[in-house]
Amino acid sequence: MNRTDKTVARTALVTGGASGLGAATAERLRADGLTVTTLDLRGADVRADVTDEEALRRVADEIGPVDVLVNSAGIVGPNKPLTETTAEEWRRVLDVNVLGTVNTLRTFVPGMRERGWGRVVNFASMAGKDGNANLSVYSASKAAVIALTKSAGKELATSGVLVNVITPAVIATPMNDSTAPEVLAHITGLIPMRRIGRPEEVAELVAFLASDRVSFSTGAVYDISGGRATY
Repeated sequence: MNRTDKTVARTALVTGGASGLGAATAERLRADGLTVTTLDLRGADVRADVTDEEALRRVADEIGPVDVLVNSAGIVGPNKPLTETTAEEWRRVLDVNVLGTVNTLRTFVPGMRERGWGRVVNFASMAGKDGNANLSVYSASKAAVIALTKSAGKELATSGVLVNVITPAVIATPMNDSTAPEVLAHITGLIPMRRIGRPEEVAELVAFLASDRVSFSTGAVYDISGGRATY
């Protein structure tokens, strides 16, 4: 249920929903009346790894139809120069951030398409647009999520399923606890508002994109960056 249609009870799945942006999003969607299931490795309503497509199919069988899919599961990966990164580090980050998103789309979008309505909100990052020094793996993975969203949005454009992506700047979440202090200081300094964003600010944008209030936007990139975004 959302603010514009009080007669429709809808369900949502939020990956990475145990903490940070995922938890804030789940709370905000529940405030709009949606029945929300959080998914994470631990501390969520259901435990599953987004890199395990078979596990996601089992979750789908367990929780039933999903109307809103929010892909917030992700990892930062190594904080070091590109030339010092390893192939294994690249595989690990791409597995979670890119293939994890692909897996949830492959699992839950077919049902949305059959029912003729759905909203998918993917989480990317300003790093996917600008590239952050010493975060090459993370930046590349989030650029891939942006391109994936654009592609899926075009494929599903006439189906009633809208797919959009948000690109936050630095947000106060546990994920950034593992970011090197000098890297965090640098990317925070790029924000004209001179502050880090709050999870609830991002969740408000997700709630909008997950609702009937959005009807003519798909495959789009929504910045929430305190003014950092330049394109």
